Amino acid sequence: MGLVDMKISVLTVCRNSAATIRHTLDSFFAQDHEDKELVVVDGASTDETLSIIRSYGDKQLQIVSEPDRGMYDALNKGLALCSGEAIGALNADDAFHDRSVLGKISVALADADIVHGHLDFVENHDSKRVVRRWRAEPRPRDGFRSGWMPAHPTFYVRRGVAEKVGSFDLALKVSSDYDWMLRAVELHGFRLATMDQVLVDMMVGGASTRSFRSHIGHNLEALRSRRRWLGSGPVDYALVAKPMRKIGQFFGVKGASTAKQSRHGAS
Repeated sequence: MGLVDMKISVLTVCRNSAATIRHTLDSFFAQDHEDKELVVVDGASTDETLSIIRSYGDKQLQIVSEPDRGMYDALNKGLALCSGEAIGALNADDAFHDRSVLGKISVALADADIVHGHLDFVENHDSKRVVRRWRAEPRPRDGFRSGWMPAHPTFYVRRGVAEKVGSFDLALKVSSDYDWMLRAVELHGFRLATMDQVLVDMMVGGASTRSFRSHIGHNLEALRSRRRWLGSGPVDYALVAKPMRKIGQFFGVKGASTAKQSRHGAS
């Protein structure tokens, strides 16, 4: 099997996501990349989430439903179940930007160990009105120390990367995805490629993006991660630069739309 034909595992964690998960599922099954699987880890939903997921009945779908200790515990369960040569996550109220996303990720991973791309924050998946645009940038010389980071919903890795990086840290409540990406990019010398295209439409209101308080919590936990892995001091440059990098994402989107509540964020 050539790398362009690699099997891609997409991991979705959810709990009581009946209002949004159809958009997520439809965008996965619409992908023109045939060799794919969707691993859904449900945190014992009490609404119609499971009924909706099971109604798809597709052989490319794995479902686990049981209580968990939060979204990162669920992501760890999902990582253990993924069988693809490449792995990424799609939040339960997000959707792939168009049907070609997984195919393009497969092509990009032919020459890289990790890829990431652009992300649009949308008001909802019916209007697709864009309220913020995250445009991916190549890793700068100082990487995460400079305040740079990829958008986790666009972050896809080869299986060997996931095995090397290991589990999401459950001690981090809202930034374990940041910590996981930092370890993947900064600690092991993997080849990173930036894709110049929108990969995911993300609904506003995720765990690390829904309020000013959640932004503060995310940034303080991110500092904790940099101190642990990069030797940063009690306060570092990225503590200011990271949120400042986001300011430009809100400009130039008024009234815009694309062409065509999760348990996880991208702050």
